[in-house]
This record gives sequence, C-alpha cells and structure tokens, in this order.
Amino acid sequence: MKMSIPEFEKKRLLLQKDLDAKKDINERKLLGQFATPTRLADDILSYAKAHFNQGEKVQFIDPAIGTGAFCSALLNNFPKSSIGKMLGFEIDPYYGVPAMNLWGGQGLEVYIKDFTKAEAPECPEEKFNLLICNPPYVRHHYIQNQEKQRLKQQVFNNCGVEINGMAGLYCYYLGISHAWMKCGGVAGWLIPSEFMDVNYGASVKQYLINNVTLLHVHRFDSNDVQFDDALVSSAVVWFRKLPPPVGHKVKFTYGGSLHQPQLERFVPLHVLGNDPKWTRYPMEEDFEIYNEPVLRDFFIIKRGLVTGNNSFFILSLKEIEQRELPIEAFKPILPSPRYLMKDEVESDIRGNPILERKLFLLDPPWVEEEIKKKYPRLWAYLEEGKKQGIADGYLCQRRNPWYLQESRTPAPFVCTYLGRSSKKNAKPFRFILNNSKAIAANVYLMLYPRITLKQKMQDNDDLKRQIWLLLKEICTKTITAEGRVYGGGLHKLEPRELGNVPARFLQEFLSESNFVRKNAQLAFFD
Repeated sequence: MKMSIPEFEKKRLLLQKDLDAKKDINERKLLGQFATPTRLADDILSYAKAHFNQGEKVQFIDPAIGTGAFCSALLNNFPKSSIGKMLGFEIDPYYGVPAMNLWGGQGLEVYIKDFTKAEAPECPEEKFNLLICNPPYVRHHYIQNQEKQRLKQQVFNNCGVEINGMAGLYCYYLGISHAWMKCGGVAGWLIPSEFMDVNYGASVKQYLINNVTLLHVHRFDSNDVQFDDALVSSAVVWFRKLPPPVGHKVKFTYGGSLHQPQLERFVPLHVLGNDPKWTRYPMEEDFEIYNEPVLRDFFIIKRGLVTGNNSFFILSLKEIEQRELPIEAFKPILPSPRYLMKDEVESDIRGNPILERKLFLLDPPWVEEEIKKKYPRLWAYLEEGKKQGIADGYLCQRRNPWYLQESRTPAPFVCTYLGRSSKKNAKPFRFILNNSKAIAANVYLMLYPRITLKQKMQDNDDLKRQIWLLLKEICTKTITAEGRVYGGGLHKLEPRELGNVPARFLQEFLSESNFVRKNAQLAFFD
C-alpha cells in the first residue's frame, strides 16, 4: 500500500536527495552516511508510540540526525502537544546547516557537533525518554587509534562496558548514549544485524543483557535491503533503560515489518547470555544449549591462502608455457567457485585437477640467486613483479623471500566461504571433494581431518566420499545460523563459524567405526 507522505516530509526528502546527489558516494560511505527511508522511519516511530502512555511528554533525541527523518516521523505519529523537546546532533555541516534551516521554527534543536564529544546532561529532568537513531556505519579500520581509545574510554565511563577494538562506530554511539537517557526511557536503534554474530558484538550484547531491559530485536530479511545505497543487513533493537526483571524474555522477530513480522518468538534472557549467535532466533525453537559435537571436533579448518597478488602469482597453464617458466616452480590451485561446475574435483596422474580452467600458484622453492642462475625466464618474471611494486606489498614485504607462499597441503574437503541464498540455489555454501593435489585460495575454507579421522580415511578409500556426501547434506539453516549475512542475502562463513556447525550426524556415522565420545570430548582431538 502506498504511503501518504506529509508535505513537510516531502520537502525534507527533496533536500536529502539534493544533498546526497551532490556529495561523492565514496565519501558518504567513508563517513557512514546512509539516510533512513521515510517508510522505515515512520514504522519505527509508529512502533515507539506504543511504549508511551497517552498524554506522556516525549523528550526526543537523535544522536545522528542527518536531515531529520526520524524527527519528521515523530511529528507524523505523536501529537505535537505531547512533544516536550526535540534534539539532534549532526557531525557534518554539509547536512547539518541545511537541516537547521529546514527545521527552523519547527521546534527541533540541531547541534552541528560530534555527539560522542558532547556533554550529557547531569540533571535527570534534562535527559531524554525517547532515543531513536540510525548511527553512522563506519567500520573500525576507518577509526584512528587515538580516536578509538577515546571512544572506548567514553563508553566505559558512561555504562561500564568495554567495547572490542574491532567494533564499528555505531557500537560506540550506543554505549555513549546511555548517559543521555532517562531512567525508564525507551531507545530504538537501527543498526547492522552483524553485531548479533561477530566477536566484537559480544560487548554490545553484554550491554543489552546487563545494562538495560532488552525488549525487542527485529531483523529484516537479508534479501529485503532497507537502504538503496548500502548493502547491509539491518536490525531494529528496542530497549528500556531499566535493569531486566527476573525471568525476562526478549521478543525476536524476523522478516516483514516491525508491526507485521514473518516470524516471532520470545527467548529467555539467560539463553541469550549463553549464546554467541543471536541470528538463530526467532528461527530456532529449542533454546537449550547442548554439549554436542561440532565440525571442529573432526576437522582443522583453515581459510585458503592469501597470495599477495592473485593476478601475478596465479597463472594458467597457457601463460606458463608462453612465458617458458619452469612448471616445477608452480603448484596446482583450485579456480574460483564460479569456475567449478561440479562439486567433485578429479585428478590426473600428476595430481593436477581435471578442469577446463587449470590454474597454478607460483611458489618456487629456490632462493633468488639460484633462480637467476638456473631459470632466467623466471628471474625476469620476478623482476617484473618488483617493477610493478608487488614485492613491496603488505604481505610480500613480510615474506623472505618475497615470493614465498604460505605452506599449505591440499585439503580433501573445501567449502566456499561466500554465497547467496536464492530460490534457484537454496544452498549458499558448497562442500567440494578434492581428489587432486590442488591447494585453495582464500575464497575457500579448507577442512583437514584430524589425525584419528585422517588415519581412518587412509584405511578406508570409500570413507572420504561418504563424509563428503554427509557434509553436502547439512541443512542450510544449520550452517547459516553459525555464519553471518549481509544485505541482498550474501552469506559468509569464517573458519571458526564453520567449525561451530553441529555435527552429531558425523559422530553417529563414525561411531559405527569405533569412533566414540568420551567424557564429553571426542577422540578426534590431536
């Protein structure tokens, strides 16, 4: 149903569109400037209204106001007589000055200032009972170390939480805003849902569990991207600034909208405190945490190697032959997953993959003096790399010699680490049986059987294939629950996350071959 947009909001939207069009998109991304769509802002403020009693005065603050999408939605959902104060911070004058001009006479105070450096009011009556914010989405590596230390200290001073150094800027905004809220005040944060799964999100989750009463976490469907100019999976987190009551349960919803989600479930707070993966809710029905076997009990899982420059170090057989380079200086390497039409890689008598796209990794076992003397063509190729600056790259600089690759043995099983969920391909991740001597680049995760399993596979030629078939049958939801998801349905798995995938099916299968679990620890550990 088409939304009826108030006249003032139409005026604000025109201003937002004009300002965004005249500012370089890369600069906006660097500063994390992604404006909240009107419909989403209206849904959020409409939802916020349910947390206020009739006639209760609203003291509103937005720490990253932009041109005022949330403030406009506030006026559209709350009677003007119930709004006592409206305050917004905008760090960028490019947006802040036009916003001040736009909102002149509307009752909104716009401060062109870094919210994280502003002094929170000490008097309880001057604090705010409604905080709504879409904070800047700036990743940690864009935050200077000195600034990061200041922000970390500021959060600790305000709420006693130690933020992980890998956290994005939005995590600091959340912690710093604690001092601005009234006791009993309500906050709604539109933030990336990745905090629910990643390591740095533990500090955010600690705050939500211990410092406030977490009311509701709504996660949008990853295929339903909320921002036209940012590929990020979003969540709205609601809490009240009060200690959580005994036996508290948190409402988790997924898909659809705040008012009409596709899924809904209430999760006990103590369960959330013991679970590092919140994106399993509301899909997960069983809230008990079991000491079950997981894939890392059976495999050592590593990310594929990083070459330092794929276009230089990875060559086709044709390129090697044209340059007359010694094949002894190369190792076979699997191509990108999009060039693997099948999930099984066969091998020729030399151990090379039987594939249409045959690739090899340059990893000569000789020092430069020996190469210069015995392999002049290879020496000339390495000199080309030096002239192109490849030898001075971050990774190559830390090698001795600079062209030496990380030592990796071929893995019998590899798994793609990125994938999309779609109707055509319900499985975003592929398990590939590698019968060749090819190693894999960092677009794959490599699964090396632990010693006991490895020995058993050596004694049983068919066991390798049976395990591969079992891995392929792992339920998609089981895997994606351990990984993370980004806007547009892009799923990602790190080695630790793949290692956390439940593997009782593997234990039960292998138990028939005298693989037993002893004292809650598997015999597979090396």
